[in-house]
Amino acid sequence: MSVGLKETSSPLLVIQDLEISFPGPEPSVGVRSASLSVAPGTITGLVGESGSGKSLTCRSVNRLIPRPGEITNGHVAFDGRDVLAMSKKELRKFRATEVGMIFQDPFTALNPTLRIGKQLAETLRVNLGLSNAEAKARSIELLEQVDIPEAGKRYSSYPHELSGGMRQRVMIALAVAAGPKLLIADEATTALDVTTQAQILKLLLRLRDETGMAVLFVSHDMGVIAQICDGINVMYGGYVVEAGPADAILRSPQHPYTRALLQSIPSIEQARSGQRRAGIPGRPPERGEKLPGCPFVPRCRYATEPCTSVPMTLESAGPAQLTACPIKRFGTGRATVSSDQRQLAR
Repeated sequence: MSVGLKETSSPLLVIQDLEISFPGPEPSVGVRSASLSVAPGTITGLVGESGSGKSLTCRSVNRLIPRPGEITNGHVAFDGRDVLAMSKKELRKFRATEVGMIFQDPFTALNPTLRIGKQLAETLRVNLGLSNAEAKARSIELLEQVDIPEAGKRYSSYPHELSGGMRQRVMIALAVAAGPKLLIADEATTALDVTTQAQILKLLLRLRDETGMAVLFVSHDMGVIAQICDGINVMYGGYVVEAGPADAILRSPQHPYTRALLQSIPSIEQARSGQRRAGIPGRPPERGEKLPGCPFVPRCRYATEPCTSVPMTLESAGPAQLTACPIKRFGTGRATVSSDQRQLAR
């Protein structure tokens, strides 16, 4: 499991050996055996290409797996409680007050026919039992907290009257309205331009510092993950293939897939000239595709025979760093990510 900065703290969230399946005429498995943890007050990254199982994993935290998907194995514990054993009543309260969630596309997540103030106020009335006047006042405070200018005026705006960045700020306000212990940001900056993306990342860092909430930050962009996260979990083919403190993973990646993600970050010279680095050759496995051993083998230049049968279990690869790669200490003695790439990622 991943280890954040606060190593002495008991984890707030623990996901262990998670499996998410999709039954039907052509059954498939979206998450095969994923394990990760999030410590209180830390920002933990979950990174990987589209289809790796990131969104399904984070949706397991509040049991929002899209049908016909279902959790078929594993454990999800939050603050010492078994999430998978919660009753419907317990789950409603849990979703309303303890875990907030923001999504990639705020335009589809917000109701286009309702003013943003009404959506915020309704959330506060239902989840916290506030009166109409209290809910309105608190809604305006929340809009101010997420740096929306003229919050009192914007309270009466419809979603289409706001920019993409402002809509995402509204989504963040909705997600933190009840003071959750954990905020799940699922590709929350992907649809935004670079400048707005940087502003949202800065906002999330400030909210973490002000409120002490933990953040599970999901992205396919290792560069973004490197800017904000204390710990990193790398996901591929339904497995977490590497986990550890962000500095350790950026300095010495221990799985070939992690290394490939980092090498896809352009060097400083390439960024200045507008050049793009080549992506990872090949394609990620499709959901339901059965690959024995490590699912990265077809794309891995270092694959050997043991890789086709290795169990995908995380094992120690250094202080607080875990990897599912059978080549122990992968980064040692091999070409590593250049220092300027690490600087650019940071």
